[in-house]
Amino acid sequence: MGSDALARLSEAGVSIWLDDLSRERLANGSLAQLVSKRHVVGVTTNPTIFARAIEGGDLYALQIEDLALREVGVAEALRTLTTYDVRWACDVLRPVHDATDGVDGRVSIEVDPRLAYDTARTVAEARALWWLVDQPNLFVKIPAARQSLDAISACLAEGISINVTLLFSLDRYDEVVEAFLGGMERARDAGLDLSRIASVASFFVSRVDTEIDRRLDALGSERAAALRGWAGIANARIAYEHYERTFTSDRWQRLADAGARPQRLLWASTGVKDPAYDDTRYVTGLVAPNVVNTMPQATLDAVADHGVVPVTDLRGGYRKAHRVLKDLAELGIDYADVVQRLEDAGVAAFEGSWNDLGEKLATRLDASDRPASGQREEDAKP
Repeated sequence: MGSDALARLSEAGVSIWLDDLSRERLANGSLAQLVSKRHVVGVTTNPTIFARAIEGGDLYALQIEDLALREVGVAEALRTLTTYDVRWACDVLRPVHDATDGVDGRVSIEVDPRLAYDTARTVAEARALWWLVDQPNLFVKIPAARQSLDAISACLAEGISINVTLLFSLDRYDEVVEAFLGGMERARDAGLDLSRIASVASFFVSRVDTEIDRRLDALGSERAAALRGWAGIANARIAYEHYERTFTSDRWQRLADAGARPQRLLWASTGVKDPAYDDTRYVTGLVAPNVVNTMPQATLDAVADHGVVPVTDLRGGYRKAHRVLKDLAELGIDYADVVQRLEDAGVAAFEGSWNDLGEKLATRLDASDRPASGQREEDAKP
C-alpha cells in the first residue's frame, strides 16, 4: 500500500503530524523528508521527547558548553535548547503553514509542566516561549487541567496560538472549548486578527485503553473481555460529536464571521501499547474531517505500510461509542475516576521527565566539557 494510505488519510481531512523532534532529525533532513514524502504537515513535542533527544544527542554538546560558560541556569538552558529546535522545525514547516493559510505547518512546544496548576506562571511562560521562538506557526502547549483553563483563555486573548494537551475527559473537553471561545471573544473585542490565532485540543487515546483494559482484566468476565480496546476510540469519537455541536452553534458563528477558525481536535497517544491490537487502530479508527493525528515514527510507518483507511469516517460510530461507555459503566468502570487519574498521571509523568532532564543537564553544565572538534549546531543548520 505504501504512502498511498497516508495520501488517502490526508484526502479524508486528517492532518498527519509527527509526534517527535530532535536536533539530529533536523540536521540530517529526516523531518524535511517526512514533509516532502510522507504527507507530514506538523510536529508535536513534549518533555519526554525532549528528554530523550537531549540526553542522547551529540549535537547539543557545543551549545551546552556555551551555556555553561555563560553561567546560564538549568531552567533557562532547557528553554534555550528546546526553543532552538522548535524554531528550526518551524522553519522546516513554514512552507506548509503558508501553503495551507496557517491551518497546518505547526510545531508545538510545551510550557514547563511543573507550572500546570499556576495560572500566572503558565501565562508568563507561554509568553516567553512565544517571544523566543517568534514564528507564526508555533503552538504553545498547555495541559488541560482545570487550573489551566484560565491560562488557556488568557493566552488566546493575547493572540498566542495554543495546543491544549493531556485531554482525557469529555466534560473537561467542554470546559476547554468554553475557554477557547471565551479567549477568542476577548481577542475579537481587543481588535486582534482572529484568523492568525489557532488552537487544537489534544485527546489522548491509547492511554485510556491502557487504564480501562487493566480494570476490565481485573473483572475477568467474558463481557469485560469483549470491551477491551474500545474505550479510547469511543471516547474520541464522542469528543468529535461534541466538536460538531459546538462549531455549528450561533455563538461560534459570530466568531467565524469575525475571522476565527475552529479549534481542531487532535488525536494524541496514537501508538499502540498492547501488542495484541492492530498497530494502526488509533489512526484508521479515528478518521474525520478537519482533525489532526499526531503519530510517533513507528505508527506513521505502520500506516504507510499496511494501514487501511475506511470508506466511512468516525461519525458513523457515534451510537456504538455511546454504547461502549454505557457498557463500561454497567460493569462498574468509573469513567470520571479513570480520566482524572490519567490527567494527574500525565502531568506527573511530564514533570518527572522535565525534572530528570534538568538533573542530567545540570550535570553536563557543571562538567563543561567542550569537544575538541565538531561542527557547531549553528553551522549544521541550512
